[in-house]
This record gives sequence, C-alpha cells and structure tokens, in this order.
Amino acid sequence: MGIYAIVILFMLLSMWVSWRLKSKFQKYSQIPLSSGLTGREIAEMMLADNGITDVRVISVAGRLTDHYNPADKTVNLSEYVYEARSAAAAAVAAHECGHAVQHAKAYSFLKFRSAMVPALSIASRYMQWIILIGIFMLQTTPIPLAVGVALFALTTLFSFITLPVEFDASKRALNWISTNNVVTQQEYGMSKDALKWAAMTYVVAALGSLATLLYYASLLMGRRD
Repeated sequence: MGIYAIVILFMLLSMWVSWRLKSKFQKYSQIPLSSGLTGREIAEMMLADNGITDVRVISVAGRLTDHYNPADKTVNLSEYVYEARSAAAAAVAAHECGHAVQHAKAYSFLKFRSAMVPALSIASRYMQWIILIGIFMLQTTPIPLAVGVALFALTTLFSFITLPVEFDASKRALNWISTNNVVTQQEYGMSKDALKWAAMTYVVAALGSLATLLYYASLLMGRRD
C-alpha cells in the first residue's frame, strides 16, 4: 500500500501546485506592464544584452508551453507570452532566455543534464515495465527489480539536476529585468512570485520521484534481507 499512498500524496500536491501556478499566471497576465514591452521584445533584448546572436525567439501554441530548445537554439514562447505585455510574460520570456544564457556560457548543471538526456530517454521507455516484472519476480530473483531501481535512480537524478538549472535561469531572469528597468518594483515582485511557483512544480516532481525510488529500493532491500 505504500506506493499508492506516495503516488496519491504527490499527485494531490502536484495538482495543488499546478493550480497555484496557473492562478498566479492568470492574475499577473491581467496586469499591463509599465514598459509596454511584449514577451518577444523582452526575450530579444535579453539575448542581445548577453551577446547572443544565434538564438531565435519564436511563438508556439498552447499555454505554459514555453521552453528553450538547445538543439536548434530557439526560445519558444507560448502565444500567451509572445505578444503579451504583462509581468507574467516578462518573467517567462526572461526565464527562457536565462536557459539560452546558460547554454552560451556552458553552465555546468545544464551541460550535465543535457548529457543525461540520451540515457534518460532509453531508461524512461523501459523502466516501468522492468520494475513491474521485477516486482512479480522478486521472490525468484532480485535482478530485474535491481535493474529497474537503477534506471529509476537515473530519472530521479535528472529531476534533481533540473532544480539548479531552473533556479539559476530564474535568478538570471530576475536580475536582468530588474537591472534593465523592464519592470517596476511592484511588477518585479509579481514576476518573482510567478517564477517561484513555476519552480515549485519541479521541486514537487523531484521529491515525488525520490519518494518512489526509496519505496522500490526498500522492496529490493527487503528481498535481500
């Protein structure tokens, strides 16, 4: 029953954090930015200020679909951020450009996370099946579950490596929009609050992954005992 309690707990926590994030962005999206700049203009300004000329700012469909793609060097802003002129749009646009700055400056945690992606894609594809087989075969042999736990540990490590990457991108974003007077002091507080709740989604995901990993590891250790 332990795994079900863990899953339910973190599912509820994730839903609450997601709701808070959406409500914060909805609220701060309604407040016009004093500078009148759009998310696209803010992103282009931040890239230029950091001497980055080979990254494009493009619009993508959806809400909260914003991301930086290091493969093709694009800052992808959702349609609700790209042309928006709000504190929420400023925060998101600058945050995604923070990732572009990390890439340009070879930020160590981003390099580490990127290096893990190929192995992670393979692990994610087979991990759950291997763990399921391992649980069913636990009384016969611990090997399948041990392999599954190792793969799950890799995904958990990735979740925790993501945390400093996201926090650093937000720090770069907030420093830049404040230093360059993109936002007022009040708007800065809104941007900071919005990015805090965005970061919380990654924190909850990492902790949920760790709790699940510990549960599977306890099953494995119990078999060995």
